[in-house]
Amino acid sequence: QVQLVESGGGLVQPGGSLGLSCAASGRFFRQYVMGWYRQAPGKQRELVATFTFGGLPTYADSVKGRFTISRDNDKNTVYLQMSEMKPEDTALYYCNLVLGTSVYWGQGTQVTVSS
Repeated sequence: QVQLVESGGGLVQPGGSLGLSCAASGRFFRQYVMGWYRQAPGKQRELVATFTFGGLPTYADSVKGRFTISRDNDKNTVYLQMSEMKPEDTALYYCNLVLGTSVYWGQGTQVTVSS
């Protein structure tokens, strides 16, 4: 069974930076990908950034140039470094892992951008 544990959310001022991390535990016998999604109040969950199965990072247009996704394969951990943050980045951020046909989600970590 796969478990995802997120950390790093919090309150940040507009223009500030914040980092998230997500560690996956479990047994991985197949190639998997990890990424980040977010859901703001009253809105649908949306992709923020993820790695493709080919290993390339993919970003939502709204965060390109401001957010950076990275990973440590030895630690089964994915990171999201957020900079130049805007109030519209406020949301519950979820870690996502796709393993074969199975999709796993973390519990979510709140990110609030406000002065």
